Amino acid sequence: MTHYLTLPEVLNLAERLGTSEVRDFGLLDSALVRPQSSVFGQDAYPDIWEKAAALMESLARNHGLVDGNKRIAWYATWVFLHMNGHPLDAGFDVDEAESFVLAVCQGSLDVPKIAAQLPRFAR
Repeated sequence: MTHYLTLPEVLNLAERLGTSEVRDFGLLDSALVRPQSSVFGQDAYPDIWEKAAALMESLARNHGLVDGNKRIAWYATWVFLHMNGHPLDAGFDVDEAESFVLAVCQGSLDVPKIAAQLPRFAR
């Protein structure tokens, strides 16, 4: 069973990052439910990496927070993956991660490409 983040949990994560001022609760909420989407009874994002990619892309690009959208996208994605058995590798390359998140935010990577790259950062 997949465990999903709730809005209060993401707001708590944002507070920990010092970026808790919300621009639009609806955009945050839509980012959180996107990984749970289904089409004609089938998961729109069938595996955990695609679900995480949908979450990351939505949080990074929806700009639900006033500031810190890239940071919350990275942090919430890894909390989600950790909750589902795929923790972040403590030795990940910070510069590579920063470039990756910037590419997500700029729209250079779609969900399948994000999903393909996320496992590189996992333990």
